[in-house]
Amino acid sequence: MKAPNPTRQLAFHQLLVGARKTWLTDALREAVKAVDQKVLKAQLGDYAPADAQTILAGAGIRDEEVFPVPVVLEEKPTLVGYYRLLLGIPQKSFYTTETGFAGFKRMEEDGVLTDRRRELLPEFCRTMAEPLAELVRQLSPAVTPRDVSELPLLTLGSKFQGANNNQIGQRATHDVFLAIAEVVETHVTDRDAQSLTIVNAAHRTVRIVLAADPDVRIQEEFGDELRNKVAVEIKGGTDKSNAHNRAGEAEKSHQKAKAEDYTLFWTVIAKKGLNMETLRAESPTTTSWFDVAQVLGRDGDDWKEFRSRIAGEVGIPLPEE
Repeated sequence: MKAPNPTRQLAFHQLLVGARKTWLTDALREAVKAVDQKVLKAQLGDYAPADAQTILAGAGIRDEEVFPVPVVLEEKPTLVGYYRLLLGIPQKSFYTTETGFAGFKRMEEDGVLTDRRRELLPEFCRTMAEPLAELVRQLSPAVTPRDVSELPLLTLGSKFQGANNNQIGQRATHDVFLAIAEVVETHVTDRDAQSLTIVNAAHRTVRIVLAADPDVRIQEEFGDELRNKVAVEIKGGTDKSNAHNRAGEAEKSHQKAKAEDYTLFWTVIAKKGLNMETLRAESPTTTSWFDVAQVLGRDGDDWKEFRSRIAGEVGIPLPEE
């Protein structure tokens, strides 16, 4: 007999730790903590049906764990995905012209809230409130906190299961970019799905761009000159046997970045269980290594170092955690 290896599940876990900070309860709790509680309470009174609130109170579940309100979605736009997952609807059938939600996909995927979407948040919240209330009313046995935390995983799991290795790597890259956006968010002057523009403490413009070769580039304006500062290569995936290939791919990208006069070369990769001396030999150009799971999960020594280095290279004070 031969049992299969855990590589696929390890890759799912890598995606899961990122999802916790974008679409799941960790992200919701952080957003709720940051908003004005009086505004939150008032909006829940407006959007959450009273009978469903009564059921939730009896189960010890906070209303915002089930019902979206504008103040929370403005604080954390990716949480559109939290309420979609709680309702159990795949992206393909949720973000359509028929539902009227197509324009909200960028909020979930990229954390970008346009002025037009902001205007439509009240309508979105009212529209979502009724099916979510019906979910609360009809669950049998009666809804529990465990239901609220686990039901979204059923839909999220099917999304992960359908992803191939390339898509898993792309998702990890995208989620690292979202983590970077959180570090610099109080200094962002312009943002879209692929780039962040920041004015730093020296009053210079810094651009952080999600691209390819390198995956993320940090550039700073000095007068009329745009200087290349940091090249970040992000390697999702957890297969130990392929780790050296991933490090080799990072090295090729860093060599290109070096030819473009970047000065720092960072590689974000699954480090656990790997020999770092061997990885360094595979990518000698890399100046700093960071564990991808820690960066996605916003936890651990590598994450603390990563966020500190991002703030330092961009030229802003390190935000409080």
